Amino acid sequence: MTRSELVQRLWEANRHLTRLDAEIAVTAVFDEITAALSRGDRVEVRGFGTFSVRKRDARTGRNPRTGDKIAVHEKHHPFFKTGKELHRRLQTQDTARRQVGRTRSARAMIRP
Repeated sequence: MTRSELVQRLWEANRHLTRLDAEIAVTAVFDEITAALSRGDRVEVRGFGTFSVRKRDARTGRNPRTGDKIAVHEKHHPFFKTGKELHRRLQTQDTARRQVGRTRSARAMIRP
């Protein structure tokens, strides 16, 4: 789902808002998450997941073209861990998909 699709769905689910209001809400949420991560804070959305920043230590890398050793500086990158509710929902959907797949293959084996 893209950002514009998210805005569209939010607007369709809340027709009392204008499309611009939905866009402002989505932008505000993403901006706050970004600002918190920039400060080094953790963002926890109950049932959905947790956003945090992880540090990658400096290391010696290798240039794949020449094979020369190069220094790679310390980096920080965003990390997302799913919440229990989201994880449960994804597992339930995955199980349902596997069941449908088994049913289809079983039917194919029965047909002459």
